[in-house]
Amino acid sequence: MARLGKLTAHAVDTVKAPGMYADGGGLYLQVAVAKEGAEPAKSWVYRYMLNGRAREMGLGSLATFTLKRARDRARRAREMCADGIDPIEARRAQRAKAALEAAQAIPFADCARRYVEAHKAGWRNAKHAAQWESTLKTYAEPILGRVAVQSIDTAVVMKVLEQKVGDGEGRAGQPLWSARPETASRLRGRLEVILDWAKVRGYRVGENPARWRGHLDKLLPAPGKVRRVKHHAALPFVQVADFLTALRAQEGLAARAFEFAILTAARTGEVLGAQWREIDLAEKVWTVPAGRMKAGREHRVPLSDPALAILAKIKERAQGNGPQPDAFVFASKPGQPLSNMAFLMLLRRMGRDDLTAHGFRSTFRDWAAERTDYPREVAEMALAHAVSDKVEAAYRRGDLFHRRRQIMTDWAAFCGAAKAATKRGHAASARPQPAA
Repeated sequence: MARLGKLTAHAVDTVKAPGMYADGGGLYLQVAVAKEGAEPAKSWVYRYMLNGRAREMGLGSLATFTLKRARDRARRAREMCADGIDPIEARRAQRAKAALEAAQAIPFADCARRYVEAHKAGWRNAKHAAQWESTLKTYAEPILGRVAVQSIDTAVVMKVLEQKVGDGEGRAGQPLWSARPETASRLRGRLEVILDWAKVRGYRVGENPARWRGHLDKLLPAPGKVRRVKHHAALPFVQVADFLTALRAQEGLAARAFEFAILTAARTGEVLGAQWREIDLAEKVWTVPAGRMKAGREHRVPLSDPALAILAKIKERAQGNGPQPDAFVFASKPGQPLSNMAFLMLLRRMGRDDLTAHGFRSTFRDWAAERTDYPREVAEMALAHAVSDKVEAAYRRGDLFHRRRQIMTDWAAFCGAAKAATKRGHAASARPQPAA
């Protein structure tokens, strides 16, 4: 073997001529060509042969590694070669392992935030993103927030899904999965997609511990079987006229917005977010843009005369030349719509805690089925329900607007009439049926 230790510390420090200076055993001091007036850069190189292939491995600069430390590094590289291990490949593997470990140390909260940021542009609206963030912040982050995403296993996921919460009916200390099955099911699904995202990004390896089929379904009952799902409290349609009489006696904008919601069978968010630009009083149409609809499709709402009267009174109160197009119809103050709690508080003031605003959509649907002969699809379109059946959807490319104008007119008449409303099939059988 060639003699080792040919270089001296003095020679290493003073040499300036460009070139490769051998220390022995494959270790070289490399002196680069210096720019005029500058000191030459010096670094260590280890040259070796392995499996008939000549290779060259950088060992760092002289500014970082002294001659003694460079010899130690070269010695370790020679030992690897003696064992048939390529030191360059071994270093690459070590760096890759360190990078993976660093990536897998990313906490769940950071992964969740980055997932939401990456996907919210493709979601229907900002409300959907807010719901994601709220669910994760309330139920997941207190347990998973600072846990490395690679460390999340089935036991940790179960801890999240079985955390003790109130069930909304006065019982505290109930597992989330049984107390609030719908919320828990959505939470599980969100954990699953975030962990899948983390795996694709290289932040974790292995199976997804939040997967339902073939995994958590062996540990938890199906959400639909935990207990009977409570639907939004709905008023029997035979009582709607009396309720509206009481509602019209209430002062304030919230009462008018609530009445408008009942007359249009619209969702609370659609009503509270309505802007004047969406209203065409002349054509008696309210056009809700796709971005504000649950199904992500524009929805035209035919306005009955009582609904138009509500809008007309609100518009009369507007100062100056009337409301601006981008102004909210039901604004608590300029630029701000009524709160999502407005209808709930109104019902409490009326002593009707047993009802919900959303439940009146069910009231409308029950009335359409029991007291009219309108086809099912007309009522479903009036409610802007998405169509899941592909065959039915193929026949419903239109929006049956003229038929829906009739049903909303009849609904408004029923809402303002006495309890003894007659079935539309008897009261309006002579009316010609316009084409859909």
